[in-house]
Amino acid sequence: MTFATRITRLPLPADPARGADVAGLFPELPDRLRTLIEGTAGSSPFLADLLRKEAEWLPGALDHDDVVARETAGLEDLEAEALGIALRRAKRRVALQAALADLGGVWTLEQVTRALSDLADRAVDLALRVHVAAEQRRGKLPPTRADAGGILALAMGKGGAGELNYSSDIDLIVLFDETAYAEADQMEARAALIRATRKMAATLSDATAHGYVFRTDLRLRPDAAVTPVCISTAAALAYYEAEGRTWERAAFIKARAAAGDIAAGERFLRELRPFIWRKHLDFAAIQDAHDMRLRIRDHKGLGGRLEVAGHNLKLGQGGIREIEFFTQTRQLIAGGRDPELRARDTVGGLRALAEKGWVPPEVAAELIDHYRQHRDIEHRIQMVNDAQTHALPKEAEGLRIVAALTGEADVDAWCAGLKARLARVHDLTERFFAPGEVQAERPHISDEADAIIERWQTYPALRSDRAQQIFRRIEAPLLERMARAGHPAEALMRFDSFLSGLPAGVQLFSLFEANPQLIELIVDICGTAPALAGYLARHPAVLDGVLGGSFFAPWPGEPGLRADLDRALQRALNAPGGGYERALDAARRWSHEWHFRIGVHHLRGLIDADEASGQYADLAGACLGALLPVTAADFARRHGPAPGRGAVVLGMGSLGARVLNAGSDLDLIVIYDTDGIDASDGPRPLAARPYYARLTQAMVTALSALTAEGRLYEVDMRLRPSGRQGPVATAVQSFETYQMSEAWTWEHLALTRARCAATLGRDAEALAAHIEALRVAVLAARGGDARVMPDLASMRARLFAAKAPDGPWDAKQGPGHLQDIDLLAQACALRAADPARTTLAQLRAGRRAGLLTKEAAEQLGSVWRSLWRLHAAGRLLTDRALDMAEIGRGGQDFLLRETGAASLDELEARLAQQTASAASLIAELMPEGVLDAAP
Repeated sequence: MTFATRITRLPLPADPARGADVAGLFPELPDRLRTLIEGTAGSSPFLADLLRKEAEWLPGALDHDDVVARETAGLEDLEAEALGIALRRAKRRVALQAALADLGGVWTLEQVTRALSDLADRAVDLALRVHVAAEQRRGKLPPTRADAGGILALAMGKGGAGELNYSSDIDLIVLFDETAYAEADQMEARAALIRATRKMAATLSDATAHGYVFRTDLRLRPDAAVTPVCISTAAALAYYEAEGRTWERAAFIKARAAAGDIAAGERFLRELRPFIWRKHLDFAAIQDAHDMRLRIRDHKGLGGRLEVAGHNLKLGQGGIREIEFFTQTRQLIAGGRDPELRARDTVGGLRALAEKGWVPPEVAAELIDHYRQHRDIEHRIQMVNDAQTHALPKEAEGLRIVAALTGEADVDAWCAGLKARLARVHDLTERFFAPGEVQAERPHISDEADAIIERWQTYPALRSDRAQQIFRRIEAPLLERMARAGHPAEALMRFDSFLSGLPAGVQLFSLFEANPQLIELIVDICGTAPALAGYLARHPAVLDGVLGGSFFAPWPGEPGLRADLDRALQRALNAPGGGYERALDAARRWSHEWHFRIGVHHLRGLIDADEASGQYADLAGACLGALLPVTAADFARRHGPAPGRGAVVLGMGSLGARVLNAGSDLDLIVIYDTDGIDASDGPRPLAARPYYARLTQAMVTALSALTAEGRLYEVDMRLRPSGRQGPVATAVQSFETYQMSEAWTWEHLALTRARCAATLGRDAEALAAHIEALRVAVLAARGGDARVMPDLASMRARLFAAKAPDGPWDAKQGPGHLQDIDLLAQACALRAADPARTTLAQLRAGRRAGLLTKEAAEQLGSVWRSLWRLHAAGRLLTDRALDMAEIGRGGQDFLLRETGAASLDELEARLAQQTASAASLIAELMPEGVLDAAP
């Protein structure tokens, strides 16, 4: 089917004389196409002129879609003057075919704008190259092997997004790669490339007898008032890093390397990513964009009543720019965390935002429809006289012509429909950009509360005028929510503590303003969990995760977490300016968000203590498993790969048993096997023993070092053979010998909980299996030792003497408490040579081996579950001893919900009764005498 027979739209109204006159130039065309040409010529003097000029060319061209490639083929061989003429002819023909295809319904909006944008790219590239070549021939440009002399053009705005319209100018930033030249030649190259840039702009934009190609605007470059039209990439990067503003970040969403040295342009854009895309959710960009919109309206005089006649379809209310700002601002907010949101085009950006939950799908679909309609009308406005205008005609006849070009004969109905669209777009976008500017009346909580609120203005988070301005808008809803809280005074004091610890507030306050549901969350946390509020104050960026779309999704498990962290680490390693330290920071940001999610889910009853402990263990396992290879790779760059089979990191204690809480540290042991290899093979080789010792220290640092993003975990290595006196990493043969012949009973008890948490090396999985088999063998060989129970009795006595329970609510320390039941359970696993690691599974192993009666095992298990719920909840509330006065009524309510007690008195009585019964059961199992066996 030919182009001509695909015309589907209804005939256009036309000036009979003018339209028929032009249509008469095409006697051989099908009737529908002749009618379209007649209507087009009758409505648009500009297109009528193009039709006259291209009457001979048009019939043969209409059967071909790739008009840009056809019309610019061979132009690279022309000199500058001839190129200018040829490009003007190409522009006429591309614009004409695109207009007919557009009006006839053959091409979509995207095909039309893509053709015009492709032509712009090709024209800029040809013009740059012809003038750079001229400078080279004149001997003015120093020698270089760089493509196009290292000059590059970034297409910005609609050109960058592939969205040019019929009368668009093209916004370019022209740079050159200074590294393409010797340092002594860079100034000479700069001068020559500035001349080439000016000549390129003239070639494209000068109006000659043949017309013009594209009006070319170079003012988007850095500090355009004082910089030349072409600057180095290094100077541009330095500007954006030091002085770049939000509007420039938004502009670079659409930026694309379009001409000249494309590879250098893409390299520059990669290096610029940290400026464009911030690592945290950037809700402060909303205020910047809103202020920018208001400045544009004021400058252009576009405020006031909404009327179709004379309305600026681009910059006015409900216009194209409002949809673009809406899209780009949300991309700026979240695109730093999610690269899939970085689409250059507006429609693609809205679709991506809808898919990721940042815009409701129905809103995105509606805005896409409005955007397409607006862009179609914008094209029709510009078709009439090839005018660079976005304003609708003020006269009725002008409106009739534009309506006719859209296929509408009833101009009144068309205007009414457009006005409704403009109002709807304005309504959808204004709610996002313009939050209430009027400060609501602050609710009164108490005189003491008023005194607390008054001192907020002295806090670092409110030091700037901008922070104070945003905070004034959220203060009333924040305090109103606190007033409705179960314990408002406590919530206010905790929020005061949280606010006083914030180093800055603009981003966070903007986050609250844009997402009011977070105010309820912060009040809930402050009113209930002081420890979690403190964690939030230290890591306020974790609130990003609440809005990331997966905060309330099903738990991904350790494999899913590991894969997600692997991706985050690789992005940090491969990003411009990235590396090992950036990866450590990325791991901390990532882990803090997931740690916060577990705490919030536990606090709100979405998971219980058992689920929380498993999730904390999954998180720790993912951090170990993902960071160890990254640390090892960084270490190997200096010292070579790990010699021998590799190494295994054993998780001990709570990590091994997978019963971590909100404040747990990690107990680790590293075991390696050199497999007879004496040293590593690298730039600075190390003997095997110091290699693994230093690698272990590097791993501990990666986990526990305090960076700008905080730390991951405190790490305890004291459970390794010989404790602090032993090497930090142990050879597998030494580990076996030590466990079989030298280890104390307490070390065998600890081994009952050991679990492979991470591996490294060419045969690490097999090594892990070997160590697990060795663990079970040690239990079998040493569990039958007659000293196990006497040593356990001695350990209990020494523990109780050294550390009494930490207050009346301590669920961990003391006879019959968690630690006591854990030790007995470990003794059961050791004596039964059972591989079980968790307390409950070890108690069941003791029952199967006849070491515990069924009743004792069940009773101890029941007590342990009850105590664990209290302990895990308490660690979420505070990192100190559980004090009911300190945690307040909100924390008390949480504890009662978690433990199922009706009151604190009931909980206290239950705790005393349960620990007493457990202590009694355990005491019955202890030998009558206590041996003086010291660990």
